[in-house]
Amino acid sequence: MEQQTQVAKRGIDVLKSVMNAPSIQEQFKNALNENSGAFVASVIDLYNSDNSLQRCDPKAVVMEALKAAVLKLPINKALGFAYIVCFNNNVKQANGSWMKVPTPTFMPGYKGYIQLAMRTGSYRTINADIVYEGEVNKVNKLSGEINFDGEKISDKVIGYFCYFELLNGFKKTFYSTVEEMAKHAKRFSPGLKGDAKVTVESLIKLSNSNLESSAVGWTGNFSDMALKTTIRHLLSKYGYLSIEMQSMISNDESQTTRDKEIDDTDIKNIDITDVDFLPVTLNGNEGKENAFDAAAPKQEDLPY
Repeated sequence: MEQQTQVAKRGIDVLKSVMNAPSIQEQFKNALNENSGAFVASVIDLYNSDNSLQRCDPKAVVMEALKAAVLKLPINKALGFAYIVCFNNNVKQANGSWMKVPTPTFMPGYKGYIQLAMRTGSYRTINADIVYEGEVNKVNKLSGEINFDGEKISDKVIGYFCYFELLNGFKKTFYSTVEEMAKHAKRFSPGLKGDAKVTVESLIKLSNSNLESSAVGWTGNFSDMALKTTIRHLLSKYGYLSIEMQSMISNDESQTTRDKEIDDTDIKNIDITDVDFLPVTLNGNEGKENAFDAAAPKQEDLPY
């Protein structure tokens, strides 16, 4: 324990040293102007309070923080706009072997997508939320319009939606049931596919049990991941994307986004997983394994 404390202290000292470097200070000021000082302080606070990040190279943490700064997204986990999360990455060594290395990764949250969309000035409104039992009243398969004016009858989560309307009047809605999201996560997330303990049924239960969690990933915060998936799909397919939004989506796609944060109790047991987001739609294709199997483009044809 004492050794871990000393390592953490050295890491914090190195992080502060890196953050105080003139070149780094200049980059944060260029991105945030007068707000750079507060953002730098938040990076130090995050690193100081996150044991898993303290296992990472402090310089790498700063580089990931700069990505959030450029997009002007706060990295406070409680806010949910963006995160810097530590994952175990497989890194090839000089001798050809592979070793797991704690690596910080910038991850935008679903609120970050909404924030950048509103900044474009092209959206009259944009919203994403959880749908509870009884709220879905009518679905128009032809137009894709969904009425959520039904009366909530319980706290059971049944799905997720994203809706936007542009200033020119164009509007679009995307909705997915919890079951479809759980099947999607289990089918296409490599980490979940190989984990016999994580089933579609257990993921569905998570949709109702960790709504207030500040964790990241399907098993850490199922609903946040589901909301992020609906927003990403709808905006990337139908929305107006600014350069900032394109940058964030590109960064989010290029990063090896993973389902599990490092477990502080046993770093060696973490699997390396990549999340591929695929569109999901309403059930209505009888005889199909999943609703999006019939209508969705092939994975290699997707824009993300």
